[in-house]
Amino acid sequence: MKIGLGGDNNAFTLKTTIKEYLEDKGIEVKDYGCYSEDAVDYPDVAFEVAEAVSQEEVDRGILICGTGIGVCVAANKYPGIRAALAHDEYSAERAQLSNNAQILTMGAQIIGPEVAKKVVDAYVRSEWAEGSKRKVDKIIDKEKNFISQNYQDVVSKGC
Repeated sequence: MKIGLGGDNNAFTLKTTIKEYLEDKGIEVKDYGCYSEDAVDYPDVAFEVAEAVSQEEVDRGILICGTGIGVCVAANKYPGIRAALAHDEYSAERAQLSNNAQILTMGAQIIGPEVAKKVVDAYVRSEWAEGSKRKVDKIIDKEKNFISQNYQDVVSKGC
């Protein structure tokens, strides 16, 4: 498994801890930044990881910011991406099992490194079982219809 990992400056320390933790477990990690505590806008990093997941450059992504909310919202703006915020093992597991979330998000100012490691473990060890496939397919279909309709609107307006 190859994980795309990213975070803003609020998450630099936790992101570094998670990167080392995953690598120690033999999981390949592609680090999308940030690389210091210098200010970085979380959407920029979230979009990079979402793009990498979408293009199958990585199998899944993990994004971290102060609360985990910002990177979750940003990643979910990327077509085809389902990012899920989780601060406990059960939610992380269900993100993958029930929702086939390709990206896990966490808040560095919400949970500490030991809990974050457990959350990451739960997410990484879980595999999409298609148990809620009908529901996930509805989400995918809605997104495709929305994108298609908006494309048609743009074309009809000559934009």
